[in-house]
Amino acid sequence: MPNIVVIDAPSNLGLRPPAPGTVPGCHKLAGALREQRIVQRLGAFEGGVVVPPRYDRGDWKEGDGVFNAAAIAAYTPKLADRIEHHVRAGDFPLVLGGDCSIQLGASLALRRMGRYGLVAVDASADFRHPGNSDRVGAAGGEELALATGRGQADLTDLEGLRPYLRDEDVRIFGMRDADTDREELAALKIPHVTVGELREWGAADLAAAVLQSLEAPVLDGFWVHLDADVLDPSVMPAVDSPDPDGLLPEELLPLLRTLVRSGHCVGLNVTIYDPDLDPDGTAGALLADLVVAAFAEE
Repeated sequence: MPNIVVIDAPSNLGLRPPAPGTVPGCHKLAGALREQRIVQRLGAFEGGVVVPPRYDRGDWKEGDGVFNAAAIAAYTPKLADRIEHHVRAGDFPLVLGGDCSIQLGASLALRRMGRYGLVAVDASADFRHPGNSDRVGAAGGEELALATGRGQADLTDLEGLRPYLRDEDVRIFGMRDADTDREELAALKIPHVTVGELREWGAADLAAAVLQSLEAPVLDGFWVHLDADVLDPSVMPAVDSPDPDGLLPEELLPLLRTLVRSGHCVGLNVTIYDPDLDPDGTAGALLADLVVAAFAEE
């Protein structure tokens, strides 16, 4: 494995407020995982913090597009700069979010460098866009659509590099079986694997099969996006939208391990875990354990 470098990306700009007058607590994710000594346990190097703008939706209202768009558009290239620096140096960035909009930083960084794929390990595709919804607003539920060029230009065409990801270079694992985005993804030929399919075929075997396409010469590598809500709420209740029938830790671990230990995987980001919803810290401890175990020698 290359040197793991831990970068904090504590942005909550892409989520709706959990209650009036409050802000999403997922910006505390990095601090909570650091309290679990994730850096020391991984033998990782420090990559610093990319500080986000303040969360302020102003007078945004439904129909105005993505809220905090200007702040996300300013933050994404800064995060991309940090990620690009480490990938070019041969390091393996582990980016601790934050909400899922931080994935745009990784996708932009890699788009600058060549053609890369994305494996999203997520309970949903985060594929909401103006073509399929009239409730566009929260980039944390729209980042895959934005990264593939769907949505407003100030987020989809940063640096004139739209799209950051090609549809055919995206893979999704862990969607709920009843997810309504599946029909559109199938029509676009974006491969996606549900929880039920993972259980039927085996997480490690499916991941190994998918790796064959991601390790093809046409791609320069791939990034892994891990959303904590892929886990079942019985073990990971501390997310903004807990959906039942998710993966269990013993199902997620072989999937994650197979992906990050590929020589073509260039980085990983972790998102959505909210310490405010985890007063005793058990969900955060589990998440840290899973990430550490994914990199551990078997």
